[in-house]
Amino acid sequence: MNVPLAARSLGWLLDAATDAMLICDARGRIVLANGALARLFGHAPGALDGQELEVLLPAGLRAAHARLREQYMDQPRPRPMGIGLELEAVRADGTGFPVEVSLSPLRDPEGPSLVLATLHDISKRKRAEHALQASEARMRAVFETAVDGIITIDERGIMERLNPAAERMFGWSEAEVAGRNVSMLMPEPDRSRHDGYLAHYLGTGEQRIIGKGREVHGLRRDGSVFPMELAVAEMRIGERRMFTGLVRDITARKAAEDEVRRLLQELTGANEELTSFAYVVSHDLKAPLRGIGSLADWIATDYADKFNDEGREHMRLLINRVHRMGALIDGILQYSRVGRVRETRVPVDLNKVLAEAVDLLAPSTGVTVRVAPGMPTIVTEPTRIGQVFHNLISNAIKHMDKPDGHVDVTWADEGAQWRFAVTDNGPGIEARHFERIFQLFQTLAPRDRVESTGVGLALVKKIVEMYGGTVTVQSEPGAGATFSFTLPKAQR
Repeated sequence: MNVPLAARSLGWLLDAATDAMLICDARGRIVLANGALARLFGHAPGALDGQELEVLLPAGLRAAHARLREQYMDQPRPRPMGIGLELEAVRADGTGFPVEVSLSPLRDPEGPSLVLATLHDISKRKRAEHALQASEARMRAVFETAVDGIITIDERGIMERLNPAAERMFGWSEAEVAGRNVSMLMPEPDRSRHDGYLAHYLGTGEQRIIGKGREVHGLRRDGSVFPMELAVAEMRIGERRMFTGLVRDITARKAAEDEVRRLLQELTGANEELTSFAYVVSHDLKAPLRGIGSLADWIATDYADKFNDEGREHMRLLINRVHRMGALIDGILQYSRVGRVRETRVPVDLNKVLAEAVDLLAPSTGVTVRVAPGMPTIVTEPTRIGQVFHNLISNAIKHMDKPDGHVDVTWADEGAQWRFAVTDNGPGIEARHFERIFQLFQTLAPRDRVESTGVGLALVKKIVEMYGGTVTVQSEPGAGATFSFTLPKAQR
């Protein structure tokens, strides 16, 4: 191909350039392409010389580009990079990529006009732009959909942005507050102090809110004041300092906290009343009850020969009911102390606890209590765990209806918790009564036949659940019953 003089004179410069460059004539033929351009497009050196410029473009763009090229050649002028064309180019292998083009007309004294084109592969820049656009879209979505209010201000305290949550919170639209001082959203005295605080921070760097969270008050458009949680972050955009405030309306939380405080005060008062009641029960009721019991025992003994069978039965019922009343008072006192009076938790050897419980209950000759060997040592309150086993074993003995009764106490290690069970071969319980028997003062057998206060199982349930465990019963009428309970090894 005959290379024009202007192209030949620039050949050495194009070959030395690291940018992809080519020279084309007025008809759009490539007169000269440097090595950088050949490498960029995946062609062999010199392979593009003499070909039409549009060979570097996708087929769908070639016709339109040819028309643009012809228009340019009618009035050629320099077009620097940055304001030049951004085109989709195509490599020899058919893959497309974006390029930016700058154009410089060349005058050839021996022939027609030429154009020097410099091409930059802007794939990385485009990827960065797309990533930035995606990031901006994500940030915009967060800004628009955030539940908390977001307010941005400049270093003078002038508001620039409010997200929809902040608009709803304060009652102002973004357009209404843009350009106004953020102190308008604050009640006094914070409103008057704000500008001074901001100036102090900018001058000294001493932080009071920046980078921290604190509870403050906000001022709505209607003049109402509400509690809010505020966190402020500082950022720089070029030479500008900007501040972003994250605002959360904590009106509901504050109301809940006030309600909790009120309930705690009521609970404290109720506990104090319960303590007073327990004192009255212990001292003012049991004393006369003991007197009645002693008097009834004295009458039954000294006047035994004066009573007929009916009178002796009445005296027996009177004495039993006095004893039951005393036991009921003791049960109520024990129930009221659970969770209110706490012991120090210490390692408790359950072998010893159960031996003492069985010894204290002194089962009759017709009932055998068997404790599984190797009961574990657990960290708990000694009195409370003793009450649990005492009540379960006592219930089994008390309701035993077999001449050869047996009560078995077993245990199992279930990893995170212990499981204990008390099984008897007594009368059993119908499934419809399973929930009822754990309620306070509930008994299944007539009290004149079986002495029971109806407190024992309720006390067991309250103690076990206080430790984070559960109590269950399995039983069928006539086939005995198994009361089992769990205790977490990490008790609360």
